[in-house]
Amino acid sequence: MLTGPNDPSDFDSGANSQSRAPARPSNSAPAAPHKTTGVVLWLRDLLIASAASVFIVLFLYQPVRVEGTSMLPRLEDRDRLFINKFVYHFTAIGRGDVVVFLHPTPLDPQRSYIKRVIGLPGDRVRIDHGRVFVNGRPLREPYVPPEYRDNRSAAEMVVPSETYFVMGDHRSISQDSRDFGPVDHSLIYGKAVFVYWPARDMGVVR
Repeated sequence: MLTGPNDPSDFDSGANSQSRAPARPSNSAPAAPHKTTGVVLWLRDLLIASAASVFIVLFLYQPVRVEGTSMLPRLEDRDRLFINKFVYHFTAIGRGDVVVFLHPTPLDPQRSYIKRVIGLPGDRVRIDHGRVFVNGRPLREPYVPPEYRDNRSAAEMVVPSETYFVMGDHRSISQDSRDFGPVDHSLIYGKAVFVYWPARDMGVVR
């Protein structure tokens, strides 16, 4: 059967091809990168860093400022340093350690001092015209230059259990265990480890 020009089948096919509008280029801009993810990551990193800083300050290291000159020449007045507050929970206090402690007398119980450990519990400590003897032997003290020594003497004593005999490196001006006696372990709350300011004094405390 022949179909004429008015046969619906011709128009059906032609109508579908002619009714489709030509594709137009899209005028919409590409979606901008989502900034929320970046902000969230930044806040997360900031929170982690803040938490780590708080943990370090509260449990490990604490910045302190030296007041006075009794620990010259290594530590100067107003030096800023970090003390390790955690180390003595796991290791014993050693001879030569520079420690921070609360004053052992009721006169100034809230003030902190910084001195060097000379005598350990059970040690016999004697001072003869500025020279320190521990258990009958002269103590080698390279941290005390000749110009910082003095001529004080002290009779031999046995350092009591759980206490430490401490002295400043600047012997001629230091108030220490020669004056207020040994320091109880419970009053020692940190070990000086690193001077961070000023730059000229920066370095490990030995």
